[in-house]
Amino acid sequence: MLHSVLVHSPATLSNLGCGFDVFGLALAAPYDTIRLTRRTAPGISIRHLDAYHLPTDPVRNVAGVALRALLQAVPEEMGFDLEITKGIKPGSGVGSSAASAVGAVVAANALLGNRFTKMQLVEFAMEGEAAASGARHADNIAPAVFGGFTVVRALEPALDIIALPAPPLWVAVVHPQIELKTSDSRQVLPVTVPLGLAVRQWANVAGLTAGFLTADYDLIGRSLADYIVEPARLPLIPGLAEARTRALAAGAIGGGISGSGPSIFMLNRSEETAQAVGAALSSVFAELDIEFNVYVGPVGTKGAYVVSEE
Repeated sequence: MLHSVLVHSPATLSNLGCGFDVFGLALAAPYDTIRLTRRTAPGISIRHLDAYHLPTDPVRNVAGVALRALLQAVPEEMGFDLEITKGIKPGSGVGSSAASAVGAVVAANALLGNRFTKMQLVEFAMEGEAAASGARHADNIAPAVFGGFTVVRALEPALDIIALPAPPLWVAVVHPQIELKTSDSRQVLPVTVPLGLAVRQWANVAGLTAGFLTADYDLIGRSLADYIVEPARLPLIPGLAEARTRALAAGAIGGGISGSGPSIFMLNRSEETAQAVGAALSSVFAELDIEFNVYVGPVGTKGAYVVSEE
């Protein structure tokens, strides 16, 4: 029986333009590092080995909440010591809370002999997301569990997730250091949508899925356009329009807001192009005198996974 495991849990993109609350994509990096160890006493202790000063109370920490949900499905009494090293900055728009919640339940599942399915792990981790954002959603959780490209077809009456392979792609993500709360991003969304816009959006949802399945990069680029959510959020992220213009000029396939923002992602055919696009994105926020971080890397082919075990 395993005593301790080390897990890497990846950053993720959600929405992918047209697929609000539905599409997700795993990244190869950055990632959170989770060490989970069995303890003799019941309960959960949490320690953060990073500088973000996140809560260590299991009822307030997303990973702790997810672990508590998993333990409710375990008949035997047990406890865990959890150590988290965040490689994904909280609030960056690339699935930071999802990575911690997923990493914790994947680690626990390994210690329990992999008794739970990936779909069940998504359910547990969604409880952590609910603690972070106030809503149970799986658009970041699903790719963090399954890897690649994921479609959250339904949450109710039963969770229905479709995991699909992603073609070889490189991603450039810029994270401007501005505060943008998910609640604020959702408040600006339209309550009703004209039928014509909805039809265009549905067409892009179908086109993006087909583009990923057939590795048709031109189709992916055409289908990333978001006619509903991104226009409403455009005023919340300074530099967004210019960032898109410069990224496309540097060779990006296309992109948009990652999740609720403020991060902006761009998909690319090659590492060379992704590096050039990252530089183009950087130039926008340097000129605006807004601090930023840039991530450049390939799409992740797998979700959270065990690196070592004892």
